[in-house]
Amino acid sequence: MNKSVLASISNQPQIWVVAACFNEEAVICQFIERVIAQEGVNRLVLVDDGSRDSTVSRVKSWLENNENKSAKSIVLLELTRNFGKEAAMLAGLDYAQGKCDAVVLIDSDLQHPPELIPDMVQQWNNGAEIVTAVRDDRDQESRLKVTTASWFYRVFNKIVDSIQLTEGAGDYRLLSAPVVHALTQMREFSRFSKGLVPWTGFRSYEINYQRISRLAGRSSWSPFKLWSYALDGIFSFSVLPLRVSTLLGLIVSIVSFFYALFIVFRTVLNGIDVPGYASLIVAILFLGGIQLMGIGVLGDYVGRIYVDTKARPHYFIRAIHDLTN
Repeated sequence: MNKSVLASISNQPQIWVVAACFNEEAVICQFIERVIAQEGVNRLVLVDDGSRDSTVSRVKSWLENNENKSAKSIVLLELTRNFGKEAAMLAGLDYAQGKCDAVVLIDSDLQHPPELIPDMVQQWNNGAEIVTAVRDDRDQESRLKVTTASWFYRVFNKIVDSIQLTEGAGDYRLLSAPVVHALTQMREFSRFSKGLVPWTGFRSYEINYQRISRLAGRSSWSPFKLWSYALDGIFSFSVLPLRVSTLLGLIVSIVSFFYALFIVFRTVLNGIDVPGYASLIVAILFLGGIQLMGIGVLGDYVGRIYVDTKARPHYFIRAIHDLTN
């Protein structure tokens, strides 16, 4: 069902914008103004992911000073701590589930231009169930970050058969109500939304945009976090690392077998062979490294199973602030 009960009553589609916020005090007020200025937006849902700065207080202050400026409802979900961006987005989707016709996921750091929302809504009106904003080649991020992101997309698409990711596609998307319902049903703990959205199989349309550098503040995505998130994507959609470990072990076993035959023949021909210390240490370290790598890959999969079996909530909400009603 593409139109909710609300739309049938008001004859106007309900378009909600969901944005996760973490330490965005420098730009959050500007973000609110630019989002509510977009035609078609009915409600803005801000999810504060345990910000340690004054993001929450600045949002409340902006609403107090602009009470008559915006007729659009603004809701603030205040999480109890920093659960991560994926959990914050899920909290917003859970809140919007069943209450609107479409949800626009967007970052609150203004690297995603809110001015693209009307075009996304137009494509949704034309029949698209998912509208994805794709960064073009004029991305103003650092060359290293752009290059490593490109490598990730290529590697992911080669080792994952079920879906293919569009290079440059991030979390800036419009999702129709059925897509939101599908995503909120998937409750795995190690979420990788960039893969979950196309995995649903709904019709998608792409819009290009230019992502600019951050206007203020620093990104919370350190190289280690980006690496961990990339592994989440690969381990969530492929068992190829396990197969590679098995293949690598088989190759090492075959090489070791032929090397053992070589030692036997050399001993028969030349007498008793006394292995050298260096070659022995190299062999031990090499085989030990292969074993530890295989155990590590297996442990990563088992660890994810362990976390999921505990079925802990993805987040806790301290308070829901409906700041305009």
